[in-house]
Amino acid sequence: MANSGKRLQSSFELLVTLAFGLAILMPIVIIAFIQLAGASTSLSAIQAQQAASKLASVSSLIGSAGPPSRQLVQVQIPPNVRFIYVGNMNNTVGHEIIFVVSSPAGLNYVTAYTPVNVSGMLGSVSATGTYLINVTAMSSCPSNFLVPCVYISPKV
Repeated sequence: MANSGKRLQSSFELLVTLAFGLAILMPIVIIAFIQLAGASTSLSAIQAQQAASKLASVSSLIGSAGPPSRQLVQVQIPPNVRFIYVGNMNNTVGHEIIFVVSSPAGLNYVTAYTPVNVSGMLGSVSATGTYLINVTAMSSCPSNFLVPCVYISPKV
């Protein structure tokens, strides 16, 4: 009987040791997952900024050349992009290209400015992937016929 008690005691000690090990390891694993999620969100915002800046740069170039200039641009849309506005938040003529990126803290608005009037509709491009985008200088903008602009739309 004494031998059986020692085996039971050593099994219990092993169980307690494993429980302490798991109690210490669990917070480390949770913190690692939280950090990884934050890094993914940050990377999406950086990639969205690069895509917005690329579109703004090409828009400036095409706008300064004037109509009928056009260029086809390849843009990589990162994960977590919910919507893309061209011109302003109402998709009318403006000077901004805005990527709406979701994060655990809410929505982030990644914006690139261009000195030329821009307009367009990139709502169908918000899924992750690589897209071809038409950037075209127009003498009258489709969203406001009185204003010349650079129109940005997905290649169909």
